Amino acid sequence: MITLVVLSLLSSIISEAAPTYQFHYCSDETFNPNSTYQSNLNLLLSSLSSNSSIESGFYNITVGQNSSNNTIYGLFLCRGDVTTEVCQDCVATATKNIVQQYCPRRRWVVIWYDECMLRYSEPNYFFIMNDPSVSKCTDNTTVAELDGFNKLLATVFDDLVTRAQSAQLGAKMFATKEATFSSSLTLYSLVQCTPDLSSFDCNKCLQGAIANLPNYCNGKQGAMGLYTSCSVRYDVHPFYRIIASPPLPPPPPAPPGLVTRTHNGKRQSSSVRIIAIVTSIAVSVVLLTMVYCFRRRKLKKMYKVKEEDAAKEITAEECFIFDLATLKAATNNFSDENKLGKGGFGVVYKGTFLGGQEIAVKRLSSSSKQGVEEFKNEVSLLAKLQHRNLVRLLGFCLEGKEKILVYEYVPNKSLDYFLFDPNKQRLLDWSNRYKIIGGIARGILYLHEDSRLRIIHRDLKASNILLDEEMNPKVSDFGMARIFGIDQTQDNTHKIVGT
Repeated sequence: MITLVVLSLLSSIISEAAPTYQFHYCSDETFNPNSTYQSNLNLLLSSLSSNSSIESGFYNITVGQNSSNNTIYGLFLCRGDVTTEVCQDCVATATKNIVQQYCPRRRWVVIWYDECMLRYSEPNYFFIMNDPSVSKCTDNTTVAELDGFNKLLATVFDDLVTRAQSAQLGAKMFATKEATFSSSLTLYSLVQCTPDLSSFDCNKCLQGAIANLPNYCNGKQGAMGLYTSCSVRYDVHPFYRIIASPPLPPPPPAPPGLVTRTHNGKRQSSSVRIIAIVTSIAVSVVLLTMVYCFRRRKLKKMYKVKEEDAAKEITAEECFIFDLATLKAATNNFSDENKLGKGGFGVVYKGTFLGGQEIAVKRLSSSSKQGVEEFKNEVSLLAKLQHRNLVRLLGFCLEGKEKILVYEYVPNKSLDYFLFDPNKQRLLDWSNRYKIIGGIARGILYLHEDSRLRIIHRDLKASNILLDEEMNPKVSDFGMARIFGIDQTQDNTHKIVGT
């Protein structure tokens, strides 16, 4: 029990430590600030940070149109033994430091910490094994018996590579091993591949990394090879979390009436009885704690499955998923100072991501008439639509009772803000009115005729027409929209909706 407590304390201390930086690489090619690439990069980094609590410790995402030069591919990989909290801290640190400290405005970036690796680039590298980036010694002390050490190292790495590449589909391509070299020296080793690699490419990447280590650290007590698709490391000091083996069950209590004697013949039955009672209580506490943790984890998992089922249709549209914490941080916890407006379905807030990108966050109220189905409808529709006169959906959050939509920020609010304000009406001269009318018409024509889905908005009104900084209109709020067939011209409705 004491050993378990100590290990738990050590684990919590490790989890609270800041990520340990190792190396980074940036391309020479840069991008312009306030460009489409910058906007896409902000979205990508926010999405990576939002999904850092994923159980697998691996996440990849693509932002932008595949045919565009502004398309960005990004991923993170956390070390296979770290906790979810450590993974979140490492990814958050990486997304912040890579753009602010190490590689501002670079189009190709990779950064390594002990606990995670993060990268993004314009070329698509998913499912591709890339070249190595760095090999370095972690302990420059020379091993006394070089031949024996190298033989042990080769044997250990062979076993680890076999285990990592043989991981089942969807599992972590990760393995660790401890091996005794001498009475005073234990070898700790680790290998890992990004799960998007095939088994063959994982083997090839790891073998290349292992073969490269002697060129830099032959005979040294510690070394690592950091590749963009895999990593290897060994050391004579622990550097990963070793999962403790469960303790052996306590011996059964002595049968009633059994009397043990010491060498001087004194009766010890009372001591045995006390030990048995204490042991039984301790075992009961441990079992109850395990049952409680199991039940809590099962309930949490069931709840998470329900959330995932509710968002399954949406995520299939490759729409970004933001976690609630990220949106709270961006909107200063949905403060009144950030409130842009309020409608029948909820409140819209202005938010700002760490990279400086401004967003509009539509938070549906708990009393809103728009349920999960209408919410899904709006997200799935907007994820399929791309037009300059339609508001751009950046992502959504469906967490617990929260239903939140994240849009591009449109600074001039909505058309009704100008139409029904005597002072603002003067800004709507004929040229602006003509531009707004034409933009709305183009947006509706796209929905009816030119998009890959034929969509009827059903709630077109002034408050659902947003205006950007140049007074260009953008049709918004698709919660009530209906999808028609390509050749369909009419349909029956079962209830009155809209305005």
